[in-house]
Amino acid sequence: MTDFDFDLFVIGAGSGGVRASRVAASHGARVAVAEEFRVGGTCVIRGCVPKKLLVYASHFAHELQDTANYGWTIGEARFDWAKLRDFVASDVDRLERAYTSTLDNNKVEHFHERAVITGPHTVRLASGREISAKYILVAVGAWPVLPEIDGVEHCITSNEVFHLPELPKRMVIQGAGYIALEFAGVFNALGVEVTVVNRSDKILRTYDQSLTERLLPILQGRGIEFGFNRPIRKVEKQADGSLLVHAGEGEPIAADVVMVATGRRPKTDGLGLDSAGIALGANGEIPVDEYGKTSCDSIYAVGDVTDRVQLTPVAIREGHAFADTVFGGAPRSTAYDAIPSAVFTQPPIAAVGLTEAEARERHGEVKVFTSDFRPMMNMFASKAERGFYKLVVDGATNRVLGVHLLGPDAAEVLQGAAIAVKAGLTKDQFDATVALHPSMAEELVLMR
Repeated sequence: MTDFDFDLFVIGAGSGGVRASRVAASHGARVAVAEEFRVGGTCVIRGCVPKKLLVYASHFAHELQDTANYGWTIGEARFDWAKLRDFVASDVDRLERAYTSTLDNNKVEHFHERAVITGPHTVRLASGREISAKYILVAVGAWPVLPEIDGVEHCITSNEVFHLPELPKRMVIQGAGYIALEFAGVFNALGVEVTVVNRSDKILRTYDQSLTERLLPILQGRGIEFGFNRPIRKVEKQADGSLLVHAGEGEPIAADVVMVATGRRPKTDGLGLDSAGIALGANGEIPVDEYGKTSCDSIYAVGDVTDRVQLTPVAIREGHAFADTVFGGAPRSTAYDAIPSAVFTQPPIAAVGLTEAEARERHGEVKVFTSDFRPMMNMFASKAERGFYKLVVDGATNRVLGVHLLGPDAAEVLQGAAIAVKAGLTKDQFDATVALHPSMAEELVLMR
C-alpha cells in the first residue's frame, strides 16, 4: 500500500501535461492534474489552434479580391468580427471538453484550481487541500512578457486578442517574431490598419535570412507598416478612448489597440519550487536533464516551462517520454534535432534543420540550391507574389541539412520534407525522386 495520495500529480493541463497524465495512467499510475485556467493549455485555448482559425478566416479577404479572375461574380461582401470571434470561441470550448474527456476516460482526477509545490512530494491547492504524490510533474507552460513602459496597462497580449469586443480600425503590434507577424497578417487582411514596431531592424531572426528578406516586402506590399528600431516607450490613452503610441524617436502612432508580442517567459512565479530545492534559470525556466528530471529526484518538468523548445508537439513528446520513462519502464528522451516549424504569416514560411548561416558555421563547406517561382495559385491574384524554396546541403556528404520554404501551404509541404531531413537523406536522393506535377512541392526535387 502506497504512502502517497497519487503516484503522479501534474501541475498544468496543457498539451504536455495531458499527454503525460494519459500515458502515465495507461501504465497503471494513479494520476491527478491541477489546472488554474482552462484544460487544454496555451495551444488549444489561446494559441496555435484559435490563431490558425483566424488565419483561415482572414484568407477569404484576399480570395474575394480575386474572385473575378476565377470567373465568379460576388455581391457586396461584409465581415462580422463578432461572428468569427464567437465561432472560434465555441470551437475552443469544444476542444476543452475533448481534453477533459481524455482525462476522464483515463481515470485521471482533475482539479480546476491553482496548485503550488510545498515539498519534494507535496502540493497545496488554492482551496487549501494538501496532496501528496510520489512524483510531481510541472507543465505550466509560459506566459507573455510585458515590457516596463508607461501605459503598459493599456496594451494587450496574444492572450486577449481573441476576445476583442470589436474589430479595431488601427492596431500597433510590438515585436517581429512569429506571434507578432501572424496577427499582423490576420488583422491586416480583415481591414485593420496595422503597424508593426520593433526594437531592431530584423524580422523572424531565427529563420533563414533568404526567407525573411523576401517575406518582408510582401508583407509591406499587403499594407502592413513597419517601424524598425522603434521600441514602444509610452502608450497614452486619449479622451476618446483611442491610444497614442510613442515608439522610438518617430512621430506618435494613433491606434485603437496595442498588442505586445515580445516573447514569452516560463510561468514559474510563485510555484513553490524553492521548497523542493529547485533553483530557476536566468529566464525563470526549470532546469532539467535529458529525461525532464529537475535537481529534485521526485519532480520533473516538460514543455515551455523548461524553455528548451517552445512548441506544442515538443511538449507532447516530452510528456509522453516522461511517462514512459518513469511509469512504463522504458527510459527515453526527446530528440531536438530537425524539428520542423512554421510561421503562419501571409504568405507562410516553414523550415526544418539548419539555416545557411548555421550550416556554414558547423560544417564549413555547404552547397545551396534555390527555386524562385510564382505559385500557380497566385496566377489568379492581383499581386504577383513569388514563392521561394531553399535547400542547404553538406558539401562533404551531400546530406540535406536544411529545408526552407516561403509560399502558399509551406507548412503542409514541409512536413514530408522534414522526414527526409530527420532521416539524413542526401541531395541525390531528393533528385532521384520523381516530381509530383503540377505542384509547388515538386520544386523540392527539381533544384539543380
